[in-house]
Amino acid sequence: MKRVAVLGATGSIGASTLDVIARHADRFRVTALTANRDVAALARLCARFRPEIAVVAEKGCESELRSLLAAQSPETRVLAGPEALVEAAQGAHADCVVAAIVGAAGLGSTLAAARAGKRLLLANKESVVMAGPLLLDALERGGGDLLPLDSEHNAVFQCLPGARPDLAQAGVRRILLTASGGPFRGRSRAELGDVTPDMACAHPKWSMGRKISVDSATLMNKGLEVIEAHFLFGAAASAIEVVVHPQSIVHSLVEYRDGSVLAQLGNPDMRTAIAHGLAWPERIEAGVPALNLIDIARLEFEAVDHGTFSCLGLAYQALAAGGDAPTTLNAANEEAVAAFLGGRLPFLAIAEVIEQCLSALPARPADGLDALLDSDLTARRQAQRIIARLAGC
Repeated sequence: MKRVAVLGATGSIGASTLDVIARHADRFRVTALTANRDVAALARLCARFRPEIAVVAEKGCESELRSLLAAQSPETRVLAGPEALVEAAQGAHADCVVAAIVGAAGLGSTLAAARAGKRLLLANKESVVMAGPLLLDALERGGGDLLPLDSEHNAVFQCLPGARPDLAQAGVRRILLTASGGPFRGRSRAELGDVTPDMACAHPKWSMGRKISVDSATLMNKGLEVIEAHFLFGAAASAIEVVVHPQSIVHSLVEYRDGSVLAQLGNPDMRTAIAHGLAWPERIEAGVPALNLIDIARLEFEAVDHGTFSCLGLAYQALAAGGDAPTTLNAANEEAVAAFLGGRLPFLAIAEVIEQCLSALPARPADGLDALLDSDLTARRQAQRIIARLAGC
């Protein structure tokens, strides 16, 4: 019986993870669940799965959760705050940790799981973007496994010989990450001036939270994935390419020196990657319908329109700069997306905020977690100043 902690249980990845686990109650047991502030949803999950620990990130919500669980799941211990998230990630109650907290808020618990030698199922790409070298060092010291849950990186993982080989020795020429193109594929920059948050969040293929949906609309999600692929697989930036694939059936590809290209295909459902990560190296039922290529009929691929979707180029720029530049990129993006979703910033200004932040804050060495957290805070303050200035205009 594998014991699983789900960090970010009330989000879309958390829901898909719990769906897979419920299909295999003889193999997996949920021992910890966490949420940010959605106390009611977390309480309902606790009543169903009866974890040992329930954590709410907002300390002010602790008493409400404890009150709800007194009747619904009295055996569950209630904790709150960032330190409690770390305890949920590294404690002896779990063998496997699903890191699905969105944004920089998931960094501390992700690193804690890696240091503790857990099987880390990583859906928090920001942890790799902000602190890739620190995460890899924590994994090496802890001795655990890392299996990516992003559909693209999970696909690359499946197309490589072995879990994480030396790409040069394996004969890998390049990694091709696929992008659906988001809701604005084919539109020009001039056509995006009046985009609303609801328009940006209407993804044509995936059901996701609002922040990641906006990242998909700007293609920043692909930029973050390029940085993530660099650290996860040891690939040079020049060996990572993004290609638009609107059907979202081919999740990524690996091209080899001999001309072979291996691709992982499947219906657009995160449960495939989650089931793969939970059971690896075995394969288990995920609840995903079988892929019918006859019904699909066509698989199309297009080049990225870098002029319209400039966030992707900014991510390559941050990766080339190194140091804490990816941290600055991520922080500026989070602040700009929040301002857009809050109605304080137009859609096209998201990239402008990020570009100005990268220009104003030259890359510094990423010497440890404290330095990165300081860089994150500095970048957020800089982004907020830029947003205020742009909003004033």
